Parts: sequence; structure tokens; C-alpha cells
Amino acid sequence: MSTESILASLAPSGTLRATINVGNPILAAVEKTTGAPRGVSVDIARELAQRLGAPLECVVVAAAAKSVETVASGRADVGFFAVDPVRGADIAFTEPYVTIEGCFLVRRDSPIRDYSQVDAPDTRVAAGAGSAYDLFLTRELQRATIIRVPTSPAVVDAFVEQGLEVAAGVKQQLEADAARHGGLRLIEEPFMVIRQAMGIAKARGDLAAQYLRAFIADLKASGFVREALARHGIKGATPG
Repeated sequence: MSTESILASLAPSGTLRATINVGNPILAAVEKTTGAPRGVSVDIARELAQRLGAPLECVVVAAAAKSVETVASGRADVGFFAVDPVRGADIAFTEPYVTIEGCFLVRRDSPIRDYSQVDAPDTRVAAGAGSAYDLFLTRELQRATIIRVPTSPAVVDAFVEQGLEVAAGVKQQLEADAARHGGLRLIEEPFMVIRQAMGIAKARGDLAAQYLRAFIADLKASGFVREALARHGIKGATPG
């Protein structure tokens, strides 16, 4: 596969457009001083652009669902998402490059102690709309009600303000929000493992998807992902 043919499939405009979801603080955030995105996913996108010999354009979004939509519609070339069968209808995924935990947060005096107690008729669970854990809980919860909020960073605020019973999210985000609010308790046992991967629209064809899979496999084998996690001070995430 020549670089030219890969570039034509993967970044036909000549510029690699990568969606960066800053709603997941494990993988990306906005630099306060410059407003530019930074993080593990940005480092990976930059490395891919360098290998293709193309400039990089970061398309910053605030929620995972928006990231998927942007890539599926062709407004960006590649993105960083959690693997999910619903998303797999339009997106071809690589193998995960990192895994993180999805957990529940409750009030300190809540009777809820584990996952089995969450799925009850009188339980309302706050979740980021279209997030990997929203998609998972939509399939798994039969009796509880999911209250969807626009972005994952807004979940705990909505949980507190609306007096909901449970907040769902990425463990590290919940821990940070619990420290900010006080009076909250993390249920340590995760309800899911979130498998973060790169992805490209299936409409781009097999050639681009195969190249992307090989690229991520190489980054994992070389230690690039582990080094990026350490460089950005990310704890609690495991290289895939």
C-alpha cells in the first residue's frame, strides 16, 4: 500500500481531519492558555498525520456522540471512540489502544452498594447522551430510567441538581466531580470496561480501515500509547 493510495482513502482532502472529544478527560482536554486540544488522542492523531505526510486539523467536539456523527458524515476523516455495536453500523474500529472503567456514583447515604441494586423501577441514572456507557446501559438496564444530559462532564452536576439516584460515567471523571461536590460515593466495582479505539467511516473502504488498524497495532507494540498516558499524567487507564 503506497502512502499516496492510503492518503487518498484516509485523508482525501490532503489534510487529516481528526475529531477530538474533549468530553473525555482521559483522552483529551483543552489547553487553558491556548485553547488548543491536548492529550493522548491528539498525540496519536499527530503521529498519524506525520506518517502520512499530511497536515493535521483537529475537529474539537464536546461529546462522543458528536464525534461519531462527525466521522460518519464525512466531516472528519478519523476519530477516537469507544467500541460499541451501535456505532459499528457506520464506523470501522481498530483494536482498542486503551481501556478505561465505567462506574456509578451515588450519594454517601445511598442504599445502593453495587450494580445489581441500580436496575430498579425507582432509580434514575444520569448519563452522557450517546456515550459508550449510555449505549451499554440502554441495552442492560430493564427497570431503571436513564436521564440523558448533553455531555459526560455535565453528568454529575445534573445528578446533584435534579436529585437523581445514580450518576454513570468514566471513573476518573466521577472521582474528580465527587471531590468537587462532596457528600458523594463512588461504587468501586465497574459496570463496564470501555474499549477506546480509533475509527473511520466504513464508507471510506477497507484499505483505509486496514491501514488504521495496523497503525494502532504498531503504536501499542512500540510503547507509544503507554508513554503518551504517562506524559499526560493519566492514571487508571490501561493501554489496550
